[in-house]
Amino acid sequence: MSYNIDLSGRVAFVTGASSGLGAQFARTLSQAGAAVVLAARRVERLKTLRAEIEAAGGDAHVVALDVTDHDSIKSAVAHAETEVGTIDILVNNSGVSTTQKLVDVSPEDFDYTFDTNTRGAFFVAQEVAKRMIARSRGAAPGTFTGGRIVNVASMAGLRVLGQIGVYCMSKAAVIHMTKAQALEWGKFGINVNALCPGYIDTEINHHHWQTDAGRKLMAMLPRKRVGHPQDLDSALMMLCANESHFINGAILSADDGFGA
Repeated sequence: MSYNIDLSGRVAFVTGASSGLGAQFARTLSQAGAAVVLAARRVERLKTLRAEIEAAGGDAHVVALDVTDHDSIKSAVAHAETEVGTIDILVNNSGVSTTQKLVDVSPEDFDYTFDTNTRGAFFVAQEVAKRMIARSRGAAPGTFTGGRIVNVASMAGLRVLGQIGVYCMSKAAVIHMTKAQALEWGKFGINVNALCPGYIDTEINHHHWQTDAGRKLMAMLPRKRVGHPQDLDSALMMLCANESHFINGAILSADDGFGA
């Protein structure tokens, strides 16, 4: 039996879309038929991705977004809905990290990580959810309402890893945030789930896997390998599909068994 996930007519808002997982998520959603809104601070990189998606026959739009700035969040979401239409899918992907022992974490390090990973993710989801809720309340019977919110957490939110304790804490908060949002917003047809990737080879960390420390870490993984951004495509699509209406509050690990 074959199964086709068709997102034609849907609008997907992807944060952190200028590189890595966010860029791949945007490509995947576009290939499934969604109009994608690419949101990040590095607008020039978003424009390059937009050109790539459009060359492949997709529909892509660019908005500047700094998730640590509440006014920027409100402006970006409003701009997206004015230009493209109501947002049906949010992929809440922006994230940062620092590396150090907990005794060396400064207030600036802590705020840098939590402001993006937790606070930023919360207020992006809140702004989109407010609009989804308003649409749900005013909808005619039988029309599409609600939507899909995918909060990109991490297997580090489920299993504490050395040297990135604050990052782990911030992603653990995202996991509980997801459950709280699913509980409160589910009655409006909004399904909120968390995707927890394991170690993924992206342009940000690619060099690390070539170092002694990176190879040592890879040797500790269950199948002695790291993933690639496209390895998350199937998990993302399941959580964004129109048919996933019974999946709400799920915490989906895609870590090649590392968290087992």
